[in-house]
Amino acid sequence: MTDEPAPVLHQINVVVRDMEAMVAFYRRLGARIDDPAAPWDRHHRTAETPEGLDLDLDSQKFAAMWNRGWRERDTGVVIGFRVPDREAVDRTYQDLTNTGYDGQQPPYDAFCGARYAVVEDPDGNAVGLMSPIDPDRRTPAPPPPD
Repeated sequence: MTDEPAPVLHQINVVVRDMEAMVAFYRRLGARIDDPAAPWDRHHRTAETPEGLDLDLDSQKFAAMWNRGWRERDTGVVIGFRVPDREAVDRTYQDLTNTGYDGQQPPYDAFCGARYAVVEDPDGNAVGLMSPIDPDRRTPAPPPPD
């Protein structure tokens, strides 16, 4: 063990096929996203977050520049967004799915005491929507899968 501090989540990069579709999705979700000058507008956008997390949208070509090992993959990430309350999970999920984005998990009361749902962004990445945890709504955890 070292005395160095543990890494802290600071940045999420999402490599995208259609920059404008991704920008429209995250803006609809409430993210403030910059509009850089061409030609970078096709390759990199940064979302401002109040807690200092760096959320970057990068084109496939740009990702190959900063990650030589990058190749198109069928896997993605779950990008978690906390919403202010339980009702906001339902409202946000409904807004996004009514707009045409696919839902992976309709809103439900998670055993941890939060309200939770998952939608897909335009590239199929999972985006979680979670309310604050309410200890009075906790239930026993389900058994783990086989």
